[in-house]
Amino acid sequence: MKTVVVLDNLRSVYNVGSIFRTANAVGVCKIYLCGTTPTPVDKKGDRRKDFAKVALGAEDTVEWEYVENTLECVLKLKKENYFIVALEQDEKSVDYKNVNVDDKERVAFVVGAEVVGVAKGVLAESDVVAEIPMLGTKESLNVTIAFGVAVYRVLGV
Repeated sequence: MKTVVVLDNLRSVYNVGSIFRTANAVGVCKIYLCGTTPTPVDKKGDRRKDFAKVALGAEDTVEWEYVENTLECVLKLKKENYFIVALEQDEKSVDYKNVNVDDKERVAFVVGAEVVGVAKGVLAESDVVAEIPMLGTKESLNVTIAFGVAVYRVLGV
């Protein structure tokens, strides 16, 4: 199964670096860094030391591409027959443990910014919105933890 990740306007370089490491661990072939999401290189094209410190080389092994608009990225992936799995709390979300991609050849996981989540337009274009149940008093997990929990379970790694 070909798996990609779309990061929708994340802000923390540390969260993005951590997602690169997890993506490498589960065999993700590409990460799309959208909007405000930091990239492994700065505007001058130099490697970011803060990114590399967290990614520990995963930025060299997982292909990545910067895309300005997340919705355009998702629509492009849909045209390429990707099954779009958005990780978000939403009225139409399902328990992440009930998401089955066994019969899919291409899967794209979309995760959103730490405060506002995945953009509504992107959610509307997603094939499924998956949610991790929260049993405690907090409403959500850190984006890196949520991504790790969901991608391991959904991919059956």
